[in-house]
This record gives sequence, C-alpha cells and structure tokens, in this order.
Amino acid sequence: MDCVPALDESLKKTVGGNTAKVMADQLGLRTVGDLLHHYPRRYAERGELTRLSDLPLDEHVTVVAQVAKAAKKTFHRGKGVRLEVVVTDGSGSLTLVFFGRAAHHHERELLPGRRGMFAGKVTVFNRTRQLAHPDYELLDRVSGADAAEAVDSFAHQLLPLYPACKQLPSWRIAKSVGAVLDTFEADGWQHLTDPLPEELREQRGLETLPEAFRKVHRPRTKADIARARDRLKWDEAFVLQVALARRRYADAQLPAAPRVPRPGGLLDAFDAKLPFTLTEGQRKVSQQIFDDLATEHPMHRLLQGEVGSGKTMVALRAMLGVVDAGGQAAMLAPTEVLAQQHHRSIVEMMGDLAEGGMLGGAEQATKVVLLTGSMGAAARRQALLDLVTGEAGIVIGTHALIEDKVQFHDLGLVVVDEQHRFGVEQRDALRAKAERPPHLLVMTATPIPRTVAMTVFGDLETSVLDQLPAGRSPIASHVVPAQDKPHFLARAWERVREEVEAGHQAYVVCPRIGDEEDVAAERAGKSPETAVSPEDEVERRPPLAVLDVAEQLTKGPLSGLRVEILHGRMQPDAKDEVMRRFAAGDLDVLVATTVIEVGVNVPNATAMVIMDADRFGVSQLHQLRGRVGRGSAPGLCLLVTDMPGPTPARSRLDAVAATLDGFELSRVDLQQRREGDVLGQAQSGVRSSLRMLAVIEDEDVIVAAREAAVRIVSADPELTGHPELRTALDALLDAEREQYLDKG
Repeated sequence: MDCVPALDESLKKTVGGNTAKVMADQLGLRTVGDLLHHYPRRYAERGELTRLSDLPLDEHVTVVAQVAKAAKKTFHRGKGVRLEVVVTDGSGSLTLVFFGRAAHHHERELLPGRRGMFAGKVTVFNRTRQLAHPDYELLDRVSGADAAEAVDSFAHQLLPLYPACKQLPSWRIAKSVGAVLDTFEADGWQHLTDPLPEELREQRGLETLPEAFRKVHRPRTKADIARARDRLKWDEAFVLQVALARRRYADAQLPAAPRVPRPGGLLDAFDAKLPFTLTEGQRKVSQQIFDDLATEHPMHRLLQGEVGSGKTMVALRAMLGVVDAGGQAAMLAPTEVLAQQHHRSIVEMMGDLAEGGMLGGAEQATKVVLLTGSMGAAARRQALLDLVTGEAGIVIGTHALIEDKVQFHDLGLVVVDEQHRFGVEQRDALRAKAERPPHLLVMTATPIPRTVAMTVFGDLETSVLDQLPAGRSPIASHVVPAQDKPHFLARAWERVREEVEAGHQAYVVCPRIGDEEDVAAERAGKSPETAVSPEDEVERRPPLAVLDVAEQLTKGPLSGLRVEILHGRMQPDAKDEVMRRFAAGDLDVLVATTVIEVGVNVPNATAMVIMDADRFGVSQLHQLRGRVGRGSAPGLCLLVTDMPGPTPARSRLDAVAATLDGFELSRVDLQQRREGDVLGQAQSGVRSSLRMLAVIEDEDVIVAAREAAVRIVSADPELTGHPELRTALDALLDAEREQYLDKG
C-alpha cells in the first residue's frame, strides 16, 4: 500500500501543514514515528454513571441524561458564541457548554428530547453546575440491551490523555494518532521495523511492536496499558544501551600510550609529603585509574562521589602519575572561578613540587600553569610556551585550552571537571590535541544514581568515592520559612554574626545578580544568571539579587561585618581577588550567585544562608551546602524560602534538610524532575527521548537491557545481523545526539 507512511516521514502528509507545524514547534513531534511514540501521560476513566443530583465538583463524571433545551448565546459584543445545553435525568439538571465552532456543530446534534452519555469535569459558573466541551455519545439510535451495553462500554472506556499544548488539545492529538494507527492497521503493519531481536522479545515475554502501539494508544483494559509499557520501556532502554555498548567497543579499539609512573618520581614525592593518609576509597579508586592508565587503550572513566569526598586529590595523583611517565595532564574546568580555584589548591597541595624550573623547586618538580580566556598577553604567551615545550607537566584551564593556538608537547591525560557543563565538541577538541587519544577522567560534582550513570555516562567505566575524608564536620541544615515566620529569618542573621564572632566566615547565596543586564534580560523576557526551578510557575516577585541583598545586609543585620560580593559578570581579576581575600580570612561574609557552587574550598567558612532556596534544584542545593563544613568546625546551612508548604518546591527543601546523603538526594531530584532529555541536556530537557523509561524506577529494565546489549554488540559490533536494530539506532541517534552520548 503506497499510502502507508514510513516512521521517518514528515507529519505534514498525515495531519496537514498547520497541525504539523504546531506539533513540531510546541511538542517537538516531526515524524510519524515521533507521533506514535508520543504516549498518553495518563488515562481518564469515564467511570461509573453518576446521578445529576449527586454530581461532585472538580471530578470527571459520566452521566446518562436527556436534552431538555439548547440555546446559542453571544458574548464579547457578538464576537464570541457559546451553546448552552441543559440535560436532565429526573434527579436534577446540568448545563453543557460549547464555544466557538463547536457550538455550531453540536447545536445540530443536541436537540431537545435526545438521550446520550456525557463525560467531562464538573465545574461551577454563575452558580450553575456545568461540563465544558464534554465528550458524548447519543443513545437514541440504539435500544434495549444494545443501549445498556453501549452505556457500559462508553462509561468504562479508558481515554488517553496526551501531553498537549494550548494550540493543540489532547483530543486533537488523539485524533491524529488514531489516523496514523488506522493507516498502519489497514496495511497489516508490514512497514513497521521492530528493533528488538525476535529471540530476545520472546525470551522476555514482551508484546510485538504493533500490539504495543495498539495497547498504549487504544487500551481496552489497564492490563493492556501495563503490557504496552513493559514493551516500550524495553525498546528505549535496549536501543540506548546498544548505542552505548557500541561506543565502548569502538573506544576499546583505539590505541593509546600506556602511562606508568616511574618509582621514586613525582607521585612518590607527593605521597611522601601528604599530611594525612588517603581514605580506603581514594586508594581503591586510584588503583583502578592507574590500572587503566597502564593499558594500550585510552581510559574512559567516570569519577563520581559525595560532595567533599576528595575527588580532586584522586585526579591530581593520576595527573602526577602521567607526568612521571613523561606525559602532560590537562584539567578542564567549566568556569574561570573554578579553574583559578583548582590551580590555587593544586599548587598549594604540591608545594615545591609545583615549582619545576624555578629556584627552590624540588628535584622531581614540574610546572603547573593556568590558562583562561581573560589572562594578560604576556602570561598567556608564557603558558602556551610552557605547554608546547613540555616544561609544564600540568595545565588547568577553561575552554581557552581548546583554542587552536594551544599545542601540547605530549598530552597523556584529560581530566574534565563538572562534565554536564561542557559540550561534547569542546572535550573532543581537547582530545584531538594529542597524537594518540589521551586517557580521559570525567569528574561529576554531585553523586548520580547507578542507573543514571549507566544511562547518561553509559560509555564510561564508573568509580565511586563514598567516604568523606577524616576531619570533615557534619553540616546541620534547616528550612527557614521567611514569610510565615519572619523572626526565623532575623535569627538566621544572628547565627551568621555568631559564626563570624567565633572566628569563622559565611556565604549568602542569591539566585541572580541584580545588575542592569539582569533588568534588561527580564524586560526582554529572558532569564538572567539565575537558577529557577521549572515547576511552581505561579506569579511571583523576581528572585532576590546579590547586589540588593548585600546592600541590605551591610546597612542592616550584618552592619559592621566585612561583606563582599561575587558573581559571574565581574572582571576575572576582580573575582580572583575577592576569592583570595575570602580564602585568606580578610572577609567575613561573601554574598554570591552560584559561581561558588563547585570547587571552592575555604575550610574556615562554616555558615551558608541560601536565599530563595526553593528556586534551586536539589543537586544544586546539596552542591552549595558542600562549601561549608570543610574544616574541623561543624557547618550550618539555612534554606530561606517564602514558599508556603506543602508544595513540590517546599518538599524539595525538606528533603535537602533531612539528609546529607547525595546519592539519596540525587534520586529525589530525578523523581521530581521530568526525566530530562538523557540524550540531550543531562540535567533537564523540554522533551525526553526517554518517554516511557524512568531511570530511577526502571532499574531492573536498564540493567537487563545493558546485559543484552553487551551480548549482542560483542558478537556483532556492526549489527550486520540486526538491520532493524541498526535502523532504530539511526533514528534515535541522529548525528547530534550520538555525539552527545559520547560524553566519555
């Protein structure tokens, strides 16, 4: 049949140009396959029949009633039209309302005396109970037993409710999906390719793909929906895991120079100077990394762990090992503040071992250089020279490291800090600067649940640091409901004063800067440097700003203390100067945006007040909180909000206050978000490629799919024996997404 659309065919032919444009712009649906994979978010049951005298408000009901009268009325000076139909069942009456074109259409059908079933949500307007745009089926065409059966099947039908938008309501999407299904049904589904190998499908006891589409879009029972979901989840998990398994296989074929540290070299000298012993976890993970570095294929490893678990120490030892083996190591940081912070702390940790070629440098020393976009010309020239000659064994920088001018003598290891902030092209550009692929270590700032690591970073081997180093202090966290209890906020500022008087320092974090650019961005409807969570879309005041809060605190509750500001739009030198002064103890309170979120290490800072805390995500709050409690004194984190409970935002804050376990919080975070586009932005996404699979709840599916994928790819890396799977892979991984998968 020529008229059967292919899954990758544009929707224009099937649904018409206008509808196709709305589907593409608003819902990201461009092809017939996209539409078939646009699953109902839930199913409404029309439910048991309700007597009109018993109608509950704000609930979906189904009634059987007779039309008593119908009248068309105009409003907006005749521009608008509505049809009001009064129905009765002897126990009471109810008004049905239709607007616009629907009014004209339904006026012809809903004539006085006709009997029908009407389903919709009960609301009240002008003290009259009504159903707006109800679904209905007229019964006066059937009689007796047939009518009773029709009533029963109408009332118990499961109605798919689709993710929709203002221009395209759920029922219109359902109509389009129905049209596509009918076309495929007429053809016997011959043009549908099934990515799941038959043997695997039978082994798992899963539905065929046509049956799954049928049952998800036109279920007769709840069991149908469950069977369809089981199959469609498997498709998503399996195709994604095959993509990742192929990536791991391809990486394992690449050549790399083994990097084995020489005995008595830089690494041994560094270890001998350490004033503390490494944790068991740090030793175990370091060994995994050194084993990888010793092989002739590039390491691709994810290092994740609790905030403050000592990931930088593990990464530094790996870098020193590579320098010992005659190579160079580069650390890529997402912001200048973080690059400077890493450079400062690494130089401090290494002491005279970081003074290679300098007077007073140790015998085994190397040079540690910083390279950022805002450096002066002379310092930059010197850094570039040190890299190309090999004088510098370690370089720490921002994406300035990726520029064409930057050449390495022998790049052996790339450490990427804060992976999700980097595009894959940036990381690949850095890898391309080595003659052979360098080894790669990716560090994440906050912990990730195991299945997320398997999905988002599935092409990397994973190492986990779950112990905190000795000497770290516990952090007490409390929610401060500023609106309900203003005296709690006053007490929060008293606590900050008390910490400063005890010789400590504090952070105050705000969601935005509050400068002219912010104001201009707001007027243009864009989001300034801020962190606002997606739900709670209620009308609210603008988020609190660093500049305003700093001024209020200086004049008010923290007057007399040394308060300074820090944000992303300050000049790099000014930012660095503020951080140096804070680290040196010359400032008491730092009022900042989230630029302090990662890598900032000031052990004397013990208190943090996060303003408008409900505007941040769970992982971000946990990450920020990790800036305090880094020394021997206990930490305090106060989450200030004016959101009343109970709301999703408030329950997020309660969750953060209740535990310091980052792995637990990362699960909470994911359960509260949409899954995000795991193949697009790892942190959030408008439309998820994982429409059915939930990376937290479906752990068993992901684990089993990974095992099956590894088995198939090991036996047939090019998938020559599985052409349908290959086709599905191409559809999922258009070029851009396949690259994004290559996080590792």
